[in-house]
Amino acid sequence: MKMRNTRLIRINEEIKRELSQLIDQELKDPRIHTMISIIRVETTNDLKYSKVFVSIMGTEEEKNEALEGLKSAKGFLRKELAKRLNLRNTPEILFQLDESIEYSIHMEQLINKINKKSGEDVE
Repeated sequence: MKMRNTRLIRINEEIKRELSQLIDQELKDPRIHTMISIIRVETTNDLKYSKVFVSIMGTEEEKNEALEGLKSAKGFLRKELAKRLNLRNTPEILFQLDESIEYSIHMEQLINKINKKSGEDVE
């Protein structure tokens, strides 16, 4: 069980690294011009599916366009992954928006705002 889990972690990291490189260097879709980061990859135990969590900086419209661009390129990305990874079957890629970075930035701004107000109240 532990060996299987270690292998899955390694596969997730390889997929993350290769997809990051492919998105950055190989995709020519004009919808994918904003900053895109792959946060994490979760591959099923049977290696049939990889859920790829991406963070996209920009407006809501830019995020939706970039996500649609990624979804339309998933066939190309899977084919390129198959060339780069040493796996019998390449998992199907499922992109999902991860807004945890934006949420943490928002929370930090709120905390800073509260700290400023409490600093003013003390004086």
